[in-house]
Amino acid sequence: MARPKKEIRELKAIHISFRTTVDNYLIVAHNAESCGLSIADYIRKKITGKPLPRYRVSPYERKIFVELSRIGNNINQLAMKVHLRQNQPEKLTEQLVELQRVLSDIKQIMVK
Repeated sequence: MARPKKEIRELKAIHISFRTTVDNYLIVAHNAESCGLSIADYIRKKITGKPLPRYRVSPYERKIFVELSRIGNNINQLAMKVHLRQNQPEKLTEQLVELQRVLSDIKQIMVK
């Protein structure tokens, strides 16, 4: 049994080509790649107003997000202890050293 034929409105029968600058092309290509789409599919979704897939996060970016999350957690813990007047200088120093280590790890990751 053959596949049913599409209606004329559903066929991708019309070809549109246009000129653009290199900068604009690179932007569109990057955005399409970030969404996991071909350039044609990306442009097609953009001009028709259809929702685009979410941005794909690379393993490198995910690692940075995790490190920043840890830093935020450490800062929140330090701030809470200071506000509750539970600051113990030796533990505070340990936490600050850990925070400094994590920051230096992030700097090394970002340089790569």
